[in-house]
Amino acid sequence: MAYLSKRAVEVLNSVQVVVGYKTYIRLIDKLLEGKEVISTGMRAEMDRVNIALEHALQGRNTAIVSSGDAGIYGMAGLVLEVCRQKNLRVALQGKALEARRHDILVEIVPGTPALCAAAALLGAPLMHDFASISLSDLLTPWEVIVERVIHAAKADFVVVLYNPKSKKRDWQLGAVQKVLLKYKDRNTPVGVVSRAMRKGQAVHITSLSEMHTMEMDMQTIVVVGNSTSYVFENLMVTPRGYLDKYQVDKGENDQR
Repeated sequence: MAYLSKRAVEVLNSVQVVVGYKTYIRLIDKLLEGKEVISTGMRAEMDRVNIALEHALQGRNTAIVSSGDAGIYGMAGLVLEVCRQKNLRVALQGKALEARRHDILVEIVPGTPALCAAAALLGAPLMHDFASISLSDLLTPWEVIVERVIHAAKADFVVVLYNPKSKKRDWQLGAVQKVLLKYKDRNTPVGVVSRAMRKGQAVHITSLSEMHTMEMDMQTIVVVGNSTSYVFENLMVTPRGYLDKYQVDKGENDQR
């Protein structure tokens, strides 16, 4: 919980009802005493949104909990989509005065995205342009995912992979690795971070050719470098280009 924002804690303290995926609810259970807590399992996102909206429309302050940032592969988008389908008039927190009438007031609290937490543990792999792609084909056709990987690799983006592997979905990572190897050097550094900033955290740096040998699950973030990425003191770095433009004096300890 050390990486929850002050605003996130304020909101959780102020609401009456908290709705979320059971794993995420457990991570913040110390903040939920005295609240009505409703937790569901995987693939019950629609249920969570409908339950939360039902409570909110009854006038109860309600929070939906996501991991990382609610607006990045989180619940914020689905909440707004369902509000639209239900023809609800929505006003964002801070803009309520601009909306003369609204059915529901929504605040989207920014958090720490998993890719940012993973990058901080790896070093500085996202210092230049990058593309984030989820390998889960539950909601996105696999052909679309592969096409996105191809274009990102061709453009020499650093590629961040979410949801690389699950118990029932274990072949997609190998397929993506083969695609990436067509456009990236086999020695391209790859960072693999599981449960970033949480209990059970694991951080490893490997190469694109060995990426498939690493242990991964749905709580793993994979960062595949670009053509300039390198490993320094067991840290992954993607240079922005400053040293190509500015001169840096070498220190006295430089023996190379």
